[in-house]
Amino acid sequence: MEVQWVLVCHGMVTLTVVVSFLCGHSPVFKGTPIGWIHYFLTFGAWDYLLRFVEFVFGSKGTDAVLSVEGFCCDRPNPFLQIIYLLILGSTYFITVKSSFAYIPGYYIGEVHKYMSFGAVMIGVLLFLLTSFCDPGTVNAKNVSQYVSAYPYDDIIYSEKECPTCKIPKPARSKHCSICNRCVARFDHHCGWMNNCIGEKNTKYFMAFLLWHFLLCLYGAVAIGFILAGRVKELRIVHILTTYYGIKNSFRSLAPRVLQWLVGTYNTQILLLVFFALISLLLAGFFAYHLNLCLTNTTTNEKFKWREYTSLQKKISEAKASAAALKAGMSNNELERPAMSKWRGLWRRSEAKAESIVAKRNMYDKGNFQNISEIVFPLSSRQGFQKPYHKSE
Repeated sequence: MEVQWVLVCHGMVTLTVVVSFLCGHSPVFKGTPIGWIHYFLTFGAWDYLLRFVEFVFGSKGTDAVLSVEGFCCDRPNPFLQIIYLLILGSTYFITVKSSFAYIPGYYIGEVHKYMSFGAVMIGVLLFLLTSFCDPGTVNAKNVSQYVSAYPYDDIIYSEKECPTCKIPKPARSKHCSICNRCVARFDHHCGWMNNCIGEKNTKYFMAFLLWHFLLCLYGAVAIGFILAGRVKELRIVHILTTYYGIKNSFRSLAPRVLQWLVGTYNTQILLLVFFALISLLLAGFFAYHLNLCLTNTTTNEKFKWREYTSLQKKISEAKASAAALKAGMSNNELERPAMSKWRGLWRRSEAKAESIVAKRNMYDKGNFQNISEIVFPLSSRQGFQKPYHKSE
């Protein structure tokens, strides 16, 4: 029973941390334990650490911690790449040591020993391609090629010069402060890859997310078949019904079989839960980025559109307030409606922002064309000389 409670607590804590980290910033969780945990994970823990270090070691200790932070977060480094390889290698090693002894089994063949190794190697290959492939670095030699790829929409992108690189800034590009370079069709800087995700390596990044989702799902299903095979081979159901007098029904047998599995194969159960949770997490990331690809939008542009709609909303509110004041309304009369509707407006504002993006995103040319630009970047196509337009 103690092992079961450890597993249950492990699963609940892991799920709570994952949900809090990914979703805790949402207004829905404001003032809830999920929101507090999100704040602690993203800001509070680091702030308390700095205060503790300053209290114990003084300003020199704080400077040392901040210098480590600068190395890990503000400049290229292989720290997270090494962690990824350690997680992948150690997980595969534990899986081999704990589960391969039961392969072949009742429901799973010996071929999965070799398939699993090949699947892991393909995952490593996609990781290396995403990490070391040029994301689309813009420099003085190729800037004209990137400028001609996409037109300026004069809303979130306008013709200007990068103040750091001192070259024209192509539409949809961004200067990455970590890599210190301009990247074409910039999506985001990925610490796990130690590289930016841009025009030329988005396809590898998407393949990486999809493959690792399938890899974790495959691991969870394979271990599930191994455990089901052990139940069948050892005739656990027969023993429970014949010798222990348990009723032969799913409701009666399932808890006892699960109890036996947790007590006998706790390592495999932990691996199954781990693979299942990571596969769900990767499925969410892949779905998010797939939606971006289908609409020809980037993570960077999502934030830019959000800032744009927020600014437009503030301007509209300011104009409405000025008009109301001119008409003789009091400040209290202006504030009451906004306060009464606040709790229900955030969903509408998000939907409105998405609508504005869909209407004004001139780079969206339909799902097929959008995906083709991910696979075959415009700036790399032979004979491409002028920017395209949505109406073409």
